[in-house]
Amino acid sequence: MAIDGVDGAGKTVFADHLAAVLRAASRHVVRVSADDFHHPRGIRHRRGRSSPQGFWLDSYDYPALRDRVLDPFGPEGSLHYRPASHDLASDELVDPPVQTAPAGTVLVLDGLFLHRDELAGEWDLSVFLQVPFAVSVGRLATRDGSNPDPNHDSLTRYVEGQRLYFTACRPWQRADLVVDATDLDAPILCAGE
Repeated sequence: MAIDGVDGAGKTVFADHLAAVLRAASRHVVRVSADDFHHPRGIRHRRGRSSPQGFWLDSYDYPALRDRVLDPFGPEGSLHYRPASHDLASDELVDPPVQTAPAGTVLVLDGLFLHRDELAGEWDLSVFLQVPFAVSVGRLATRDGSNPDPNHDSLTRYVEGQRLYFTACRPWQRADLVVDATDLDAPILCAGE
């Protein structure tokens, strides 16, 4: 299962709640975040530290995500996975020990850009959290101390990079479910387009 949405949409919170519901229904769940599969800073910023194209195109190491998580949980997968390849805080590559999930385990993965072309067919179920930038950027400001204005120059890389994703992939059309997460305490399932 993929939980997609913009920065500050509430992907981690939503995915954690979903995992808790599945566990309460006696399902084995593995929680993974795409944030543990970033490229090192040198690759992420090779187009410039403020480049929207760099954010959209260079943020994540999709081959590592596929090799360490998606293939092991795929139809012919071994269920032997590694939940990370990079530590964002230290900007170091990591090689955690292999873990083995029981048969029937549900993978719940949250992250940005999960409906891009190279990942769009990977999900048994995908969710796109729809949140206006004014709300999501405000959440980031509260959490991270960043500027709350989505039009501020310091946010151009992120907001415009996500708009590039919207133009290229229209994730709300690729997702199985679209959830209005403007109010995280009262998400609303949206009608299909």
